[in-house]
Amino acid sequence: MPSLIPVTTTHVGEHLPLLELLPDDAPLAWVRAGEGLVGWGVHATTTVSGPNRFADARHWWQKQLEGFAVSNSVHGSGTGPMLFSSFSFSPNDASVLVIPQVIVGMKGDKSWITWIGATPQPTLKSAPTTLVTNPIVWNHDVDSDALWKNRVTESVQRIQDGELDKVVLARDFSGTAQSPIDARSIVKKLSAEYPSTWSFAVSGLVGATPELLLRLSRKMVTSRVLAGTISKTGDDERDLALAASLARSSKDLEEHEYAVRSVADALEPFCTSTNVPDSPYVLHLANVMHLATDVTGALAEKLAHVDAFTILEQLHPSAAVCGTPRNKAMQLINEIEGMSRGRYAGPVGWIDAAGDGELGIALRCGQINANSIRIFAGCGIVAGSSPDKELAESEAKLVPMRSALN
Repeated sequence: MPSLIPVTTTHVGEHLPLLELLPDDAPLAWVRAGEGLVGWGVHATTTVSGPNRFADARHWWQKQLEGFAVSNSVHGSGTGPMLFSSFSFSPNDASVLVIPQVIVGMKGDKSWITWIGATPQPTLKSAPTTLVTNPIVWNHDVDSDALWKNRVTESVQRIQDGELDKVVLARDFSGTAQSPIDARSIVKKLSAEYPSTWSFAVSGLVGATPELLLRLSRKMVTSRVLAGTISKTGDDERDLALAASLARSSKDLEEHEYAVRSVADALEPFCTSTNVPDSPYVLHLANVMHLATDVTGALAEKLAHVDAFTILEQLHPSAAVCGTPRNKAMQLINEIEGMSRGRYAGPVGWIDAAGDGELGIALRCGQINANSIRIFAGCGIVAGSSPDKELAESEAKLVPMRSALN
């Protein structure tokens, strides 16, 4: 029988900001307002796909944990050995699971480090970042705008015909640099510009999502639902008026209600109680505003076997990234969207040894492949959607990644 691999977690004192610690050795990040987790080095990694990918991911993670001898003096969600996960939108595409060799975490005034192996505690030091100084050349075809608007028009017609209530259509753009693109420089810029979002980097997928799909911690469940968007102007008075109009918009409120209901319905079987606010609030980001609702719940004590994988399987894909009804929306996406989303709009984040986790929806993101990158944006389409407005909204959602790559 092979010997167990030591995994050590201990407190650390003052250190550089989390993202400053990341070397270029398979950088991993999940950071919001300076707190969260970063990791590097690869102890183990795999991919899963198919309709059972969440169950397969759990099985693989549990098998890895069986080989560890864990010494954790910190305790609590997000400590100990960690699984960074980036699940695909569609079961047909590959989801990526990574167990980093070193993890550094920070929450409030507490910081900790976890490392795998019988080695001394790693030294935390600033890692140099290769900035993307050469411009990205975007492969943008003007005809693609017209094609995407035609898809919106077709979707609106099919919604009005009663085929479905809502569908989320995505589009992508590819760009190329003259040298390899460094995920660390992108995630640093995104984190600085959008501190209230969750900035992430997992196996080349890098972004800053404003939407928390699932936080599971000590039997408490939280999900932040976003649907309904309006661009900001930069004029505070004008933006306040726009926020008020967004909060009254029947089209956006309808789109938002579908998304909230899909999350609440998915959580209900697992919870003894759920709290769903009667109306959304307006979430202000640097360049856009969203209608937002925070759904919370308490897991039923009798469901001791329920973990993040179990809940993710029911939550994904929510109406915020797919539509309503789910099966009808997925059929329409597969029929007319004309691309593979890969891991865009899939769950991304971390899961710990206890099955707790924090995962967002991979939005405002791009997939890096050496010196090329593919960025994404999506819009919720309902009966009252306008192709021109949806095109403008998609362009606004591309701004964070384009700016970070500038």
